[in-house]
Amino acid sequence: MSVAIITGSAGLIGSEAVRWFASKGLIVVGIDNNMRKAFFGEEASTFGNRQLLETTVDGYTHFDIDIRDLDSLHRIFAHYGTDISVVIHTAAQPSHDWAARDAFADFSINANGTLSLLEMTRKFCPEAVFIFTSTNKVYGDTPNCLPLVECPSRWELKNHVYAEHGIDETMSIDRSLHSIFGASKTAADILVQEYGRYFGINTVSFRCGCLTGPDQAGTQLHGFLSYLMKCAMSGEAYTVFGYKGKQVRDNLHAYDLVNAFWHFFVSPLHGGRVYNLGGGRSSSCSVLEAISVCEEITGRPLNWMYSEKNRIGDHKWWITDCRRFESDYPGWSLTYDLVSMLTEIYDALNHKPYPLRKVEQLYDIRPTDKDYGSNMTMPL
Repeated sequence: MSVAIITGSAGLIGSEAVRWFASKGLIVVGIDNNMRKAFFGEEASTFGNRQLLETTVDGYTHFDIDIRDLDSLHRIFAHYGTDISVVIHTAAQPSHDWAARDAFADFSINANGTLSLLEMTRKFCPEAVFIFTSTNKVYGDTPNCLPLVECPSRWELKNHVYAEHGIDETMSIDRSLHSIFGASKTAADILVQEYGRYFGINTVSFRCGCLTGPDQAGTQLHGFLSYLMKCAMSGEAYTVFGYKGKQVRDNLHAYDLVNAFWHFFVSPLHGGRVYNLGGGRSSSCSVLEAISVCEEITGRPLNWMYSEKNRIGDHKWWITDCRRFESDYPGWSLTYDLVSMLTEIYDALNHKPYPLRKVEQLYDIRPTDKDYGSNMTMPL
């Protein structure tokens, strides 16, 4: 039997990982207590996602626990033990603004929760692969020191080593303003690396920017494209924070990220690997440009307002250089661009059937040396 433990399993990335790894024959155990609702309110609840997983994913087992609850984590990991072949850690407090309001809770979730999961992995399944969803906020506001040029609809980088392909892993994480959220995620990122280097566990940190997909419960404080499309469809006012609305993001679909998880799981590289992963130039946009695409898709103008004050530690320009991961895993590639992402989100919010993503349509990579088996249940 091969078991996948997935934290944040009802969220955007977690739910995508549940479906993917279950479709490949693993027994999936999800850990998620719907903290997103506590962070951002009822509209951000992931309970519907959880119900969908429990009714549509064969053999899926869900545990409604907090990743800070070490006793419960201990019982789960002790029960499945060395049958655990992968731990996918996507649970987090994801908002700059929320973190500043409750730094203790933010750090205990992002840093201490990650430490607890690493320790459980080391104790009960040290041969397992540990996959961590990190963030490009580990670089703090260093990208804002780049020689950016103001263009009509965006800030742009020209005549620079990062201009063509984006920012790679060589950028320093030191001497910058991270935000409280960025600091807690940096602590977690370093811990994941250290457990790979010091204890020899197959760990990887994927440093991502804007993650998106039709299953995201977007809110003002988190979920850029999802929340923007919600506002475009409902008429709710959208606020652009600073930088003239010309701040640039690249956007990565949950499917493409989980596909990267799978590639690393099948052929893990040792030594606490770190990869920047994002949508690259093909999915990059400024806020103004994203508004324009939403208006084109919905056929109606967006009701938006502008605030001069940018979010603390926010990036003015970020495009990801994925070439390190592409070099190590040449079978992986991006499958979504900006328009296809927003169109899929629009269809989902309209309760229209968008094309279901079949894992086997693009890649049929199956580990041959793992023993798959039936589900196990465990009362907590």
